[in-house]
Amino acid sequence: MTKSSRTKIITWNVNGIRASGPKGLFDYMAKEDPDIFCLQETKAHPQQLPTEYIQPHQRTSYWSSAQRKGYSGVVTYLKTPSIQTNYGIGIRKFDSEGRFVVTDHQDFILYNVYFPNGGSGLERHEFKQDFLNRFKNHLNAQIKKGREVIVVGDYNVAYLDFDVYDSKLLSSISGFLPEERTWFGEFLKENFVDCFRHLHPLEEKKYSWWSYKERQRIYNRGWRIDHICTTRNLSSKLVRCEIQDQIMGSDHCPVVAEFEL
Repeated sequence: MTKSSRTKIITWNVNGIRASGPKGLFDYMAKEDPDIFCLQETKAHPQQLPTEYIQPHQRTSYWSSAQRKGYSGVVTYLKTPSIQTNYGIGIRKFDSEGRFVVTDHQDFILYNVYFPNGGSGLERHEFKQDFLNRFKNHLNAQIKKGREVIVVGDYNVAYLDFDVYDSKLLSSISGFLPEERTWFGEFLKENFVDCFRHLHPLEEKKYSWWSYKERQRIYNRGWRIDHICTTRNLSSKLVRCEIQDQIMGSDHCPVVAEFEL
């Protein structure tokens, strides 16, 4: 009989790794000790960073950085190195923005993703909608090959009324638009499970992002846009998923999930 063990995954948009590092980012990593630690919006290339950012606590890191400096970027830190790693989905206009690190863990493929923000105008809105649809098609193709998939990161989409602090006020804002909410519903209906909602279907006022400009975290006027989603077979192995809204250091907070694998 094979003994199962827990795999702990954390995702966090740090809004600049050079800013979050001195605020206790790697102390948090040491305390939580995840097997897989995924960061988005690093806003850095690895050659710009000291060694302790590249190999913290004996972990291997995999970086995807945008061609444009100081923009976007994701990194995945692993206790056990990836079998195979990709840094995109084969679509240049998305991959050049440093939005993907894809690591193979044998039992599953993990996508660490920083989804686009479509709020700066029509061009970026259309870019985001194209990203959502083509990425979903890419994932469906992986699943058809028989792979189990976990997608973590800043999705920049909230989809349920109580995933934002005011669903009526925000209904015309990018990230909570009808077409984005529809996309998320289809994404889940076709192949995926939202880990937090799977275990906490009715919990309200749990958010992962608050606007800095309006100091909304003080009043908990937030959005739940950071997600861990998994294919259905893996959801049966999910034992925990929490939004750590007490953790500071960014305008987002970490989301953690544990699987019995």
